[in-house]
Amino acid sequence: MHNQNRTPDDHNALETATEPRETVPAVPGVPEPVVEATDSATRPWDITVSRLLEQAAIMCVEHGVDVDSFMNGAWSAYVESRPGMRAQLEEAQLREHLDGLRKLGRVASA
Repeated sequence: MHNQNRTPDDHNALETATEPRETVPAVPGVPEPVVEATDSATRPWDITVSRLLEQAAIMCVEHGVDVDSFMNGAWSAYVESRPGMRAQLEEAQLREHLDGLRKLGRVASA
């Protein structure tokens, strides 16, 4: 899932795509998702993402995967697909934690 060849602006490609990059095959036994056709002409990638997420959710329900595990897996996949994002989030969390400790007087400020 991790692609080292991406640039920071690659995530914007999804916002401006005008045609799907690939077709998503139907999963046997999983019904096709109902997708609103309102903006499919301008955002067909949205249909693909919707289909994949819905099929993943249905499969998780059928196999007894709880919602927290599903959401954690989806979030992990998203973070791993954006190089540097995990480190950025971890750094922000550490800074927030240190700021909290400073406010409590447990860590000195420089």
